Amino acid sequence: MPEKRLSIEGADPLLLFGFNDVFLRKVEDAFPHTQITARGTQIYLQGDQESIDQVEQVFNELLVLLDRNDNLTEDDVDTVLALFTDEDAPASHGEAGDAILFTPEGEVIKPRTPNQNRLVESARTNDVVFAIGPAGTGKTYVAVALAVAAMKEHHVKRIVLSRPAVEAGEQLGFLPGDFYEKVDPYLRPLYDSLGDMLPREKLAELLEHDRIEVVPLAYMRGRTLKDAFVILDEAQNATTGQMKMFLTRLGPDSRAIVTGDITQTDLNSRNASGLVQVQHILKGINGIDFVYLEREDVVRHRLVREIIAAYEQHDS
Repeated sequence: MPEKRLSIEGADPLLLFGFNDVFLRKVEDAFPHTQITARGTQIYLQGDQESIDQVEQVFNELLVLLDRNDNLTEDDVDTVLALFTDEDAPASHGEAGDAILFTPEGEVIKPRTPNQNRLVESARTNDVVFAIGPAGTGKTYVAVALAVAAMKEHHVKRIVLSRPAVEAGEQLGFLPGDFYEKVDPYLRPLYDSLGDMLPREKLAELLEHDRIEVVPLAYMRGRTLKDAFVILDEAQNATTGQMKMFLTRLGPDSRAIVTGDITQTDLNSRNASGLVQVQHILKGINGIDFVYLEREDVVRHRLVREIIAAYEQHDS
């Protein structure tokens, strides 16, 4: 029977395993074909090879969370286990992909579900990719990671991240404050993703020199972007005219990923969404691909998948 030893050197076993080993027992219960024995800073695994590999991935994820937060909660453990053990979770089928990027803390950013993996593969072979799916499926995070990796590998010289600034109209004049104060709340999620992937000083330098630019969609008009990785996020809130404007900004040696959730548009009519219409307008064009993510791809809190399912059932 296969065996493996894992080292948790540097981590507090009490925090990792939980009071009275409650977290350790949770992991063991989730993998009934694997025997888990903890001795000091060593974990001994015995069972079938597939289960051993999954248990190792679980502990690696938990160690990353513990290192980042200095604590683990029961929800943390449940969320990680759901990635590898939930019968509906594609990640448990061993279809996650290779690393896209390593964070400054050494954490690996990689596709965790088959559809995330399809997004990565599609972005590597197509110049324009539309990633469409519900909240929590990692669309934006994977897209930003691909952009940062492309710049680090010198495939592009700059990154441009954009979002419709406010619901439907982008009427920034009605918001208080100067330009940056007005748009910051709408662009903050993009800054947060970048902050996970680049050291703070390096990110500040790239932003200062316009190697990375985060702009409202309305301010893309009239520009031509060359040698750039361009991302349009929350694209369900872009009108058909805005979508056309964005896509025609692409210049030589540029690529784009458009992300959005067509079930959550803030426009007055769902049919006014450029993301809804573009699926029919550009379908079948070589170099343009559509990747659809489902609620099974949700990698946030374990309840998010159930919340999405409940809303889908209510809407139907």
